Amino acid sequence: MTRREALKLSAQTLAASTILKHGTSLLAENFVSKRPPADQRKFVSQAVEAKIAEVKKKLGDTELAWLVENCYPNTLDTTVRFEMLDGRPDTFVITGDISAMWLRDSTAQVWPYLPLVKEDRKLQDLIAGVINRQARCILIDPYANAFNHDKEGSEFNKDLTAMKPELHERKWEIDSLCYPIRLAHGYLQSTGDTSPFDQRWRDAMHLMIKTFREQQRFNGPGLYSFRRNTLTPNDTLNLNGYGNPVRPCGLIASGFRPSDDACIYPFLIPSNLFAVRVLNDLSVMANRLGDQKLDLEARTLAHEVSEAIEKHATAEHPKYGRIYAYEVDGFGNQLFMDDANVPSLLSLPYLGAVSVDDPVYRSTRRFVLSEDNPYFFKGKAAEGVGGPHVGMNMVWSLGIIMRALTATDRKEVDYCLHTLEQTHAGTGFMHESFDKDDPTKFTRAWFAWANTLFGELVLKTLG
Repeated sequence: MTRREALKLSAQTLAASTILKHGTSLLAENFVSKRPPADQRKFVSQAVEAKIAEVKKKLGDTELAWLVENCYPNTLDTTVRFEMLDGRPDTFVITGDISAMWLRDSTAQVWPYLPLVKEDRKLQDLIAGVINRQARCILIDPYANAFNHDKEGSEFNKDLTAMKPELHERKWEIDSLCYPIRLAHGYLQSTGDTSPFDQRWRDAMHLMIKTFREQQRFNGPGLYSFRRNTLTPNDTLNLNGYGNPVRPCGLIASGFRPSDDACIYPFLIPSNLFAVRVLNDLSVMANRLGDQKLDLEARTLAHEVSEAIEKHATAEHPKYGRIYAYEVDGFGNQLFMDDANVPSLLSLPYLGAVSVDDPVYRSTRRFVLSEDNPYFFKGKAAEGVGGPHVGMNMVWSLGIIMRALTATDRKEVDYCLHTLEQTHAGTGFMHESFDKDDPTKFTRAWFAWANTLFGELVLKTLG
């Protein structure tokens, strides 16, 4: 069965299975909206409101419909700051309970709205504003992961790295430069609008490639280093801030993972696979925009990284066969695990980095969703992928959602939806993580990425 067929079957049974699970009393329960009052919402999209009404009608008066109503618009309701700057849209997107803009999170938060931009010009302008803002951020510092709205500074000003007042945090993560390309390519595909892709945006893309090149480390570790005075070892880099050594092989080194935790082996495989995908997308965009130099640079680098992945990223596991490692160092050392933060090994088909039917991915997926993955936790309340960022036995909502988004089995999709319904602890929102035995013990009550991604999951399931 293909994934599309599985999702179609899941949509046909979704409402019925929800009602059967809870009983008829569910339909009588009054789930009160947890959204801010209309006049207090940061941004209102008529297309998003119409989609919420459509989904609620399809699902009926169920807990799932209530969760979608709360979660899907959460980014627009609570996290965006839209304005015109120098005559162009500018959108600053906070993560939720952290008032800074991550390049990764800001893309992921608005991505689920892209299918609706043709119906709502205001929404299109909002996402164009994110693209414009991200280009500005990259030009400020391509090594930073999180930015302030202006020059407010942050609690991390004393980090031993090249901090600037515009930066909230300066952790080098490959995916921080990948996500803006993903958003730009998705926006161009959805709208055909090339207005955000001016010279400033192209300069940011050239700087992105220059940064990736530097972190291939053929000419030494490069200019970036990072140290923090902390009691948390995965919050800083060792060896004078350059991290563990690598043998250059064509892969791109990352200081930190998408969780903002330090890499053990700097060649982070999910992020390198993601980089190949977005570099090829950038090549297509550059060709369409008539920028032959950018086209060639992107294609050449994508080819180099792809060849290195073929040589260094996989190994024969004694139980699962050939699978992807999570991290490698080029010396032959490989780390086998997965982390719920995206890009992860589990998320690769969602990002378009591999096919969902790829044999190596299928074997890797079986490993990731087993207790042979040291960060797969199984308890009384739920099972799912976590990571070291918030500690052991904490299941991440992102991991459960991504499991459903990459599933090819209707039962697995329904199982994930059921788990998410049972673990929001009565709050009506997704959380960063929760205890595998007690979902009332959770982290981050306001985490817009997980909320919006949950909405994307239900909408895709319904077709």
